[in-house]
Amino acid sequence: MKFPNEFIIVLMVGVVFIGFGMQAYAGTKIEKEAFGSVDGVPVDLYTLTNANGIEMKATNYGGIVTSLKIPDTQGQLGDVVLGFNTVKEYVKDSPYFGAIIGRYGNRIGQAKFSLDGREYVLAKNNGENSLHGGIKGFDKVVWEAHAGTSDGGVKIAFHYVSKDGEEGFPGNLDVTVTYTLTNDNTFRIDYEATTDKPTVVNLTNHTYWNLAGEGSGDVLGHELMLNADTFTPVDNGLIPTGELMTVENTPMDFRTLTAIGKRIDAKFDQLELGNGYDHNWVLNRPATDGMAPAATVYEPKSGRLMEVFTTEPGIQFYSGNFLDGSIVGKSGKAYGFRNGFCLETQHYPDSPNKPDFPSTVLRPGATYRTTTIYKFSTELQ
Repeated sequence: MKFPNEFIIVLMVGVVFIGFGMQAYAGTKIEKEAFGSVDGVPVDLYTLTNANGIEMKATNYGGIVTSLKIPDTQGQLGDVVLGFNTVKEYVKDSPYFGAIIGRYGNRIGQAKFSLDGREYVLAKNNGENSLHGGIKGFDKVVWEAHAGTSDGGVKIAFHYVSKDGEEGFPGNLDVTVTYTLTNDNTFRIDYEATTDKPTVVNLTNHTYWNLAGEGSGDVLGHELMLNADTFTPVDNGLIPTGELMTVENTPMDFRTLTAIGKRIDAKFDQLELGNGYDHNWVLNRPATDGMAPAATVYEPKSGRLMEVFTTEPGIQFYSGNFLDGSIVGKSGKAYGFRNGFCLETQHYPDSPNKPDFPSTVLRPGATYRTTTIYKFSTELQ
């Protein structure tokens, strides 16, 4: 990744402390400020700045990424994340903007599943289904937060213990999600969890992206590549049928960079069910576990490029089909239809009810670990 020379600056050298609530390390910076409260619990906002001046803001309410400013081809910083200016707005209006999603990202059909011969009933918050962890998922809790340095960047670790029975899920689940902003301009998310009872876990992040800048209109001109030959088709409740369908000769084929809007309104039953793209793609992975390329997004006007790598087997591409202009974002502009997109790395939706899908079961003594990286540049190969 290369940026204009005038953009590469060093903010600080060595290890110093600057006043209350700010730390800086070798050209990086961390700031902490009050961000209001939720149900009487204080909430903080953290600003992480890397050595190149790229700035990310995140709050310990829901682990929400509220802002990420990255440069265009001219070196001009632009905020590419949809969101709000206050925690009250996130509590009131947010469609999961920027949040950690759990215990189970995406949908579980009929809001129930069986594990080791016992049925667990979850809250129905998406028609007959459970979505994104239920009525009060991980996006709506206040996490413990600890900010500091990492090799080559700055980080913030969010910690939460989800109690046995919370939203119907079994086991006390101890979760840590770490955001790292590196000096090579990547946003890394590391997820880790342990449990004291058998349970299911599928954690992800629900940031809405617009690489032209939040509030700049729809994302249909963004060019998308998904490293996937197949996807999981859904029924009219957006629950996977259990099949894998080839993308060949369908509007779901993003194996080469293709404008999001090119085929989004095509006469295709899967697009009609989701009112656009809201599906899980099955990533092409090497035989061994580890990090693999998942997606590339290029925005031609700004020249901004985002590459996604993950250890997960799937990725949900959502084209902002339920944004309708009723939400006004942080720049004072309404977020209209398809004004943002999500790329949620994950295990497949409804896996607890689909034995042929990769398992999401976590047992005592084991540790859930996944990693996703969003890498930013202005170099389209």
